[in-house]
Amino acid sequence: MTLVNTVTGPVESSELGVTLIHEHMRVRSEAVFVQFPHLYDEEKEFAKAVEQVNKVKELGVKTICDPTVMELGRDIRFIERVARETGVQIIAATGIYSYHYIPPHFQNRSIDYMAELFVRDIEVGIQNTSIKAGFLKCATDAQGVTKDVEKVIRAAARAHKMTGVPIMTHSHPASGTGLKQLDILQEEGVDPKRVLIGHTGDTDNQEYILQVLDRGPFIGMDRYGITRVCSNESRNDTVIALAKLGYADRMFLSQDYCCSYDWYPDGTSAKTFPKWSMSFVLEEVIPELKKNGVTEKQVTDMMVDNARRWFEGN
Repeated sequence: MTLVNTVTGPVESSELGVTLIHEHMRVRSEAVFVQFPHLYDEEKEFAKAVEQVNKVKELGVKTICDPTVMELGRDIRFIERVARETGVQIIAATGIYSYHYIPPHFQNRSIDYMAELFVRDIEVGIQNTSIKAGFLKCATDAQGVTKDVEKVIRAAARAHKMTGVPIMTHSHPASGTGLKQLDILQEEGVDPKRVLIGHTGDTDNQEYILQVLDRGPFIGMDRYGITRVCSNESRNDTVIALAKLGYADRMFLSQDYCCSYDWYPDGTSAKTFPKWSMSFVLEEVIPELKKNGVTEKQVTDMMVDNARRWFEGN
């Protein structure tokens, strides 16, 4: 067993239970919030998060991993407040979410400098609190592995090696960035079984997915409800096919849901993605998977055991 940092204190990895591996209590443009705070309603955002978390709690969820890091408006006190209000274990992340650039502060300092800040979040606390991060996050999208993005990936790898906490990525399957992330992480000495290549389910290209799986990481089938690049039916078909091939013990199901999301005008996401919610996987996806041959054991792998194994490293 391994101790895992949640925002309300450490828990044994055996106590994680049903886990949603990739959900956001809130996503906001942190520079906009700092400069124009009147645009935001803290209590409204809190109520939205509590509503969603309580709903999945009623459906059996015990733990949520929230990969909201720098550039997504991470506010650790907000996440802690949601956890205490709902009683759900929420695991926060450290890292930087960037598709192509990092601020000059980091451009003009070393990889190890950045890694040390990530380590501080894990070992001391986030944002001058004693609330510790439980995993690392980095991102590579359609822009590919820019110099700045590579710096973040290498810093995450080095922080992982110093602390032992696992790494989650944001990847862009259409650009093959999951494989490129693995190249860098493995070059830095990271064991792929400690890595979750996020958003791998954003493609139905099984040849690509199997290439990623052949390298040894977990993969995130973690954007259910977002139908911009893959329909929910296509996502199901891919999960069912991979489960039949024996990969249920390497997949996570989640939604990448954002309880509040300021990238678009209010109401845009709900109109564009009417099924998108934190409970969609539990309410609709899993029953459909079971109808099509996915077993209870495989569901338990994807929703319970894989999270424990990712944190434990086995």
